[in-house]
Amino acid sequence: MRPFRVFQLVACVFFCAAMIAAQVPKFTAADKPWDGDKFGNIRAVISVTDASAKAVRAHIEWRRRDNSPAAKNIIVTTADGAVIKNVVRGEITNEAGDIYFEPAAGAGKYYVYYLPYKKAGSPNYPKDFYPPFAETADPTWAATAKNAATAATVTEIESIDAFDSFYPMEVIATKAETAAVLSRNVGRGFIVFPEDRLFPIKMKDHLPQRWVNGGDKKTFSGEARRGEFYAFQFGIFAMKDLANVRVKFDGLRSGSLSIPASQMTCINTNGVDYRGVAFTKTVDVAAGKVQALWCGVDVPVDAQPGKYTGKAVISAQSMKPQSISLSINVSNIVAPNHGFNEPEKQTRLTWLNSTLAQENTVIAPYTPIEVSGNELNILGRRIVLASNGLPAMIQTFFTPEMTSIRTGANDVLSSPMQIEAVTSDGTIARPSRSRVRFTERSPGTVRWTAHDAFQAGAKLSMDVTGTLEFDGFLAYEVKITANDDVDLNDIRLRIPFAENSSEYMLGLGEKGRKTPETLKWKWDVATKNQDGAWLGAVNAGVQFSLRDEKYSRPLNTNFYLQKPLLLPTSWGNEGKGGIDIDTANKTRVVSAYSGSRRMKKGDVLYYNFTLLITPFHPIDTDWQWANRFYHKYSPIDEIKTTGATVVNIHHATPINPYINYPFIEHAKMKAYIDEAHAKGLKVKIYNTVRELSNHAYELPALRSLGHEIFSPGDGGGFSWLQEHVGDDYIAAWFVAEIKDAAIVNSGMSRWHNYYVEGMNWLVQKVGIDGIYLDDVAFDRVTMKRIKRVLTRDGHPGIIDLHSANQFNRRDGFNNSAMLYMEHFPYLNRLWFGEYFDYENNSPDFFLTEVSGIPFGLMGEMLQAGGNPWRGMIYGMTNRMPWSDNADPRPIWKAWDDFGMQGTKMVGYWSPNCPVRTDNPKVLATVYSRKGAALVAVASWADADASVELKIDWKALGIDPQKAVIRAPAIDRFQPAAEYRVGEKLTVPKNKGFLLRIETR
Repeated sequence: MRPFRVFQLVACVFFCAAMIAAQVPKFTAADKPWDGDKFGNIRAVISVTDASAKAVRAHIEWRRRDNSPAAKNIIVTTADGAVIKNVVRGEITNEAGDIYFEPAAGAGKYYVYYLPYKKAGSPNYPKDFYPPFAETADPTWAATAKNAATAATVTEIESIDAFDSFYPMEVIATKAETAAVLSRNVGRGFIVFPEDRLFPIKMKDHLPQRWVNGGDKKTFSGEARRGEFYAFQFGIFAMKDLANVRVKFDGLRSGSLSIPASQMTCINTNGVDYRGVAFTKTVDVAAGKVQALWCGVDVPVDAQPGKYTGKAVISAQSMKPQSISLSINVSNIVAPNHGFNEPEKQTRLTWLNSTLAQENTVIAPYTPIEVSGNELNILGRRIVLASNGLPAMIQTFFTPEMTSIRTGANDVLSSPMQIEAVTSDGTIARPSRSRVRFTERSPGTVRWTAHDAFQAGAKLSMDVTGTLEFDGFLAYEVKITANDDVDLNDIRLRIPFAENSSEYMLGLGEKGRKTPETLKWKWDVATKNQDGAWLGAVNAGVQFSLRDEKYSRPLNTNFYLQKPLLLPTSWGNEGKGGIDIDTANKTRVVSAYSGSRRMKKGDVLYYNFTLLITPFHPIDTDWQWANRFYHKYSPIDEIKTTGATVVNIHHATPINPYINYPFIEHAKMKAYIDEAHAKGLKVKIYNTVRELSNHAYELPALRSLGHEIFSPGDGGGFSWLQEHVGDDYIAAWFVAEIKDAAIVNSGMSRWHNYYVEGMNWLVQKVGIDGIYLDDVAFDRVTMKRIKRVLTRDGHPGIIDLHSANQFNRRDGFNNSAMLYMEHFPYLNRLWFGEYFDYENNSPDFFLTEVSGIPFGLMGEMLQAGGNPWRGMIYGMTNRMPWSDNADPRPIWKAWDDFGMQGTKMVGYWSPNCPVRTDNPKVLATVYSRKGAALVAVASWADADASVELKIDWKALGIDPQKAVIRAPAIDRFQPAAEYRVGEKLTVPKNKGFLLRIETR
């Protein structure tokens, strides 16, 4: 143990007492904010009484927490804001500073701004910085200022507003005050400071002044309501290095009544992860640091009122434990909704350990898994397992149009998948025959194992654990063990796709396109968020991802490079691994290889992988036509007149101001939603996990969990973050008007438990009809839980996903559809998105990366309002009124005039499409009903194209002799026109038509 280096305690005792007794300026918030970007967020208010003074000295006990205060600028102004140039500094420390200035306006009020910053970066990603002191004083004045100065009075320390205040938990204790505390605790390894929930501990490097003047406390007292999760804190100040800090409770008693210790918890030392697995955290505290331990008691709703007492024992390895007496007065009041309506009281910290909606129950429209021998059937899909536990057959039963399920099968694989080992002499060894043993059979999950020894002297064995879920997700843990020392040329996975079920691909650095005949890919996790691909047709396909036992979800959406993928030890093999695709004999073989290696006896490698069998369900065209999104906070009556049916409320709006923390203005939000419901509209809100607003009440508590909730980083960003969070974070989205500055979440964490509970609260208490996801930083486990709580009790639970195109350097050149495919089973719509180029990409790109159709979804366009002609080929419009030119109302009117509800959509990709053109670059999709068809025509030709419609009149059910073809007038889309059967149409470049074909 290294002791905390303090001062000569005996020598400074009297000095300490004097400092403690010294008067500290009061800390206040301004009634009216000043220009923070010019002067900063904090100032000392100075009173000058000597009207004739040429120089005054202000000794400011500012008690600052920021690093290197002497390196930062000082600005002095008169009361009316005029900047004074004659300013020099004396000693500047964290505790206090001496500022000398010329009181140019004579006697009166002056301001000393001591944290002025400069703006840099972009509006939404600022990089504020603190410039050094500017030497502006006249040298002659400066030469005599300190000696000539008279004393000025510091009347208060004022923050620009209450949110920027440092008081009380960021007002530091002085070194002398800290030394006095230490002198009373000589011989101990640590000091415990009990603290109320309303004063969250925020500093790690300083004691707050609040703790040093009241004497050492060995008790904690609080007032709790029945049914409330009552939170409190222990501030641990380490006098030596501390290892494995723990808290033990003995319960609470009131006479013969008790609240058991099982109702008490410390979130820093124990928890339940996002998968529902209990865990224990190790808390170490370096000497001289402060660690907050957030604890709580779940007061039973039927607890009898009274004073309950007990104790908490705080211990650390090789240190003498310390006891804190607890006294909780339980009132007769029952906390409404367990106190969750008051997050400012930290009542929701218990949500971090929630298991709500964790059970893997089947979610509509999916059906329970049916097992018959080794055959597994789910909605529209079938998997047959080989004896080694891997898929021998994968089939889908979706029609080419993707609008229904049929009896005829689409074979995804041409032969069974295989794990192969190649010995040093080139011999290919496969596992010998084994038998699948089912270990779990439930409606939502089926799990099995298989044990195999490899043939041909490979000296390897393979243990397979497979898990199928009801939505088509297959997870494989493949454990390969060396039974003896062995040299290998390779261990690989072979996935033989049927050629007609692997027409398109996403991933491995390829944009959505036709699958190439050959492809060679190598691992590059440092810069590429790539670990697999999707190969498929519109109605059949598989996504695969390669992982090992150390897989950790990387960051995404602007932050991949700051927390990239981990190279799998097995598949990556120090860069030797990769993936090849080769096509021959109507089969596309994906070979995921790992390269040569030597395994010693007993070595274990995990060749884990996941599969997603697509599509997930048929597309729901009627839902697409009926649910018309309006993406802006506007008056309900105004929205109603547009014809929209679903309102998306973004963040940075009056009822949902703070990003991913939609709880502060919940009363306003509920009133808005109630009005919308009364007038026939649904309301969804922006709420996701990727970053979290600095306005979250739980921010200090979450920061106390180390890197569990927030990613490590270099800090910076908006000034508030630098001044109040300090360091070790990644600055994210920022909205200047409301000082909403987010920091990046860490990926998979207990925050997802909170997120699920928060979503449930928003559904049950506020009445939201769904959520708008702006990119996603959680996995399918959390998505399933979210869908369950959103659809509970018959709520609609609408989820749409927006993504900016992830195919760029900062996002690791991943495809948005590839990245988020695991979430697609639970979405209602896609909105892809910024940076998607609708003008210069192929129909294959539209189909695979934008439309959602090969996965059972439909979408909308965003960038520059999209391309409305090409969009209608896939049943898409833009979304009003978010982006430029985003007004789908003319197309909505065309839908309604034709009667889109109940139509059958047959896209150009289907062999059954009854209308085509004679130009392969001009495509047509048909929406038909009895006796009529609406035909979308759009061009990808390099110039205006003259085309003839090739119409299967029998399939349309229309007599060509009685048919009329006309283009209805659609504002900003097309003028009215009428065409004869067989007449050529001139289709402008990048544009098209909507044509009605009907009987006269």
